[in-house]
Amino acid sequence: MIRFVCIILSLFCTLDAISQRRQDSVLVLTLEKAIEIARVQSPDARYARHRFRSQYWNYCYYKANYKPSLNFSSNPSFNHSINAITLPDATLRYMQQNNVVTDAVLSLTQNITLTGGSLSLQTSLQRMDMLSSNTHSYRTNPLSIVYQQSLTGHNSLKWDRKIEPIRFEEAKKNYVETMELVASRVIQRFFNLAQMQTNLNMAKTNYAHADTLYAFAKRRYDIGTITESELLQLEISRLNEESNLLNNQNDLDDYMQNFRTFLGINEALIINVDIDFNIPTFTIDIDKAIQLAFENHPRILASQRSKLESESNVTRAKANAGLRADIYAQFGLTQTGDELDVAYKKPLNQQYVSIGIRLPILDWGRGKGSIRMAESSRDLIYAQEEQNMSDFEQDVVKIVKQFNLQNGNVMIATKMDQTAERNSEVSRKLYLLGKLSVTDLNTSVRDKDNAKRKYINSLYDYWRYYYMLRNLTLYDFEKGIALTEDYEALIK
Repeated sequence: MIRFVCIILSLFCTLDAISQRRQDSVLVLTLEKAIEIARVQSPDARYARHRFRSQYWNYCYYKANYKPSLNFSSNPSFNHSINAITLPDATLRYMQQNNVVTDAVLSLTQNITLTGGSLSLQTSLQRMDMLSSNTHSYRTNPLSIVYQQSLTGHNSLKWDRKIEPIRFEEAKKNYVETMELVASRVIQRFFNLAQMQTNLNMAKTNYAHADTLYAFAKRRYDIGTITESELLQLEISRLNEESNLLNNQNDLDDYMQNFRTFLGINEALIINVDIDFNIPTFTIDIDKAIQLAFENHPRILASQRSKLESESNVTRAKANAGLRADIYAQFGLTQTGDELDVAYKKPLNQQYVSIGIRLPILDWGRGKGSIRMAESSRDLIYAQEEQNMSDFEQDVVKIVKQFNLQNGNVMIATKMDQTAERNSEVSRKLYLLGKLSVTDLNTSVRDKDNAKRKYINSLYDYWRYYYMLRNLTLYDFEKGIALTEDYEALIK
């Protein structure tokens, strides 16, 4: 008897552990929680973070071009060869050279945005070892000022200062927009799963009712109150509901796996969606939505950037097509000596200036053609962006109008669902009393199921249009705040 009691207790403990594991493996998700998970760990969100980090470091690289840079360089060389040497009497003679040259240059360089050139402060030291005579000498440049720039070329520093900050702001807003797109994808998958779970629950209920009605109909058939045809119709309904139950379960399992993958959930959890049937009841002003969209959406910054880039391309084409002149100027001190300390005593002035000029005489219209192509591309971009802005405004207006209709649609769908549910229950009772045909009973069941599906779809449409508006305006209308992110945390 004691052994039997122990076995029973052990069995209860095992069943309780299994039940607990099953309970732990179920994840109940609200729409808000699903969006929160997707924003953190979904593959789409991870890709967006990596893309933003890449754009951030590209922006850091751009800013570094406007800051001074300190560089060290050295180019040691060994020469053991026969070369033509100019002698003091200006004659040439082939002589053997056997030397080692080592040097070191330290330079501080600053780019000049206004002119597009660069200014450098340099100090250098060079030592030459003549291996054949076992002697050496030094050449020093204690201080040199070097300036170089293109006199007629394209000033990329000036144009980058206009374009790159816009590009980075665009990257920020693109990240926020991507998060809203992730939320929109969550909404679609969330309500698809909700629809499948609803279908499965309806299939279970319908099968239970069909089985009960079939059992009841068999008793009525046995006493002769219904025909065989009516009995067979109920049997077919029961079999159809059983088939629907199996198919809905299989479809739900497959889609649940896809939903877990999208959310970045690796555990084989059972996801149950928890739909909040209470929705915010507000309308959105069209003019305000248009204003917010043109203030916040990255498409506006992209349009500005595209126009500036087209203007930059025109100036580059003009600079490359005409006269090109480059200047290089160096001013400083220099000295030589057999010993290092001597090479730094009484340094001599050193000046070097060079100007390079290139003027195309005959290019068969290539330069003029490149300018015309750049100008045509610029004009095309301006025309396209003007049309894009018009289309963008129309999209905002259309989505606002659709969203403002959704409150009414949800209310109608709610009423239809409640009425169809009540009608189905009444129809089933009437059939049990023998006051309703099988055809009318099946019709009421279909109406109930369709009304439930339409109700779920109306909630989906509400949130779909709302997040489409958030995506277009980057604004939370429910809380009344602009959408943003912690960009500092993203780059860590």
